[in-house]
Parts: sequence; structure tokens; C-alpha cells
Amino acid sequence: MDIQKFISREKARGDCFRLLSACFYQPHKEAFIQEEFFKNLEALLTQAVPDAAAHVSAMGKAFMKYSEEDLLVDYARLFVGPAELLAPPYGSIYLDGEKKVMGDSTMEVIKIYEAQGLAMDSEFNNLPDHITAELEFMYYLIFKEIEALERSETGKAIELINTQELFLNNFLKRWVKPFCGKIKQGASGEYYRALADCVSAFIESPQHSDNIPVELRATITQN
Repeated sequence: MDIQKFISREKARGDCFRLLSACFYQPHKEAFIQEEFFKNLEALLTQAVPDAAAHVSAMGKAFMKYSEEDLLVDYARLFVGPAELLAPPYGSIYLDGEKKVMGDSTMEVIKIYEAQGLAMDSEFNNLPDHITAELEFMYYLIFKEIEALERSETGKAIELINTQELFLNNFLKRWVKPFCGKIKQGASGEYYRALADCVSAFIESPQHSDNIPVELRATITQN
């Protein structure tokens, strides 16, 4: 794969992280319908991770099947409360072994954000290791990687790819699968079960595999 094809795929992969993050915010049917959300997500996943794209059709059909009120009720039961959450969307619940938020792993995530020059937005009402924050962080890293590649800043691009791999392997890949398992167990409707299948397939897939151009891959291996 040459650099330009790689950049095109990376743009699609980054947008997949961004759109999948949006799925974990409070559902708004009108916005998703107007934006042709699921059509766009399926097209991007088909380019980036085809195995995950196979679940988008089920997501879209289920999303249209239920009323917004039904979706909101399921969303609250799974991720918000006020009762005990059926699928807590925080990494530390799964990584720290104590089923509590703001654990040691959360502090590690904050350090990685800060190393990239980021701080939590004051208007962001969730914790730093919330699923939306971690997916959006991956989008940010890929966005910056693409910027570097387009400027021929190969060293910077490699550094960002390595950070992506570290973050995926040390955080997201370690907790997203059990998180998605809890979604499938607790969801009352088909939409969030299909979303869990999609996200799990996406995160578990080899994010770069053999798609990295030879001139980049050799340098990444050295690191």
C-alpha cells in the first residue's frame, strides 16, 4: 500500500472512531437520520475494518425500529442510571479490579492525554476513561498522524502510530470486549446489542496489520 492509499484508509479509520463514539451519546433519532449516519458509518467501516461493517445494517434497522423514548430508556439503563449501571462505560471498572471509577488506569489515561497536549474540556461531563473520551482520543491521534503524513513529517507520524498502538493494547482492547459483553447481556432492545457487536469487532481487529507502507513499517518495527 502506498502512502496516499494509506492516508485515505487512515482518514476512514479515524472517522470510524469518531462516529462510533457518537453512538454512546444520548440518542437523537432526527439527527442520525438527517446525517445518514449509518450509511456513512457502513461505508467508512467497509474501507477500514470490513468485519465491523457487517454489523451496521442491524444497527440501522434496529435504530429505526424503536422510538426515541425506547432508545433513551435502554441508554439510561445501560450507561447512565439512576439505578446500578448494567454496562458501566468507564475503563477503570474493568481494568483496576475494584469496580470503581477514577482508579489507577484512569490516572494513566490522563497522563497519556496530557503527553499529547490535551486536557479534559470543562463542558465534558464524563470521566477521562469514558468510552466516548477514549474513542475520540483515538480519532485525535489519527487526525494528527494524517497531518504529519501530509507534511512528510514521517517521524512524527510514526510516533503517533506507536501511541495509537499503545493506547489500544494497554487500554481499549483490554476493556471494550467485556464492556460490550455487558451491553449484550443488559440491553432490552436490538440496537445496543448490534452496536456492541460492531464496536467489539472494530476494536479487536488489527488496526494497521499489513496496511502500513513498507517505508513506515520498518521504522515502526524498530520502535
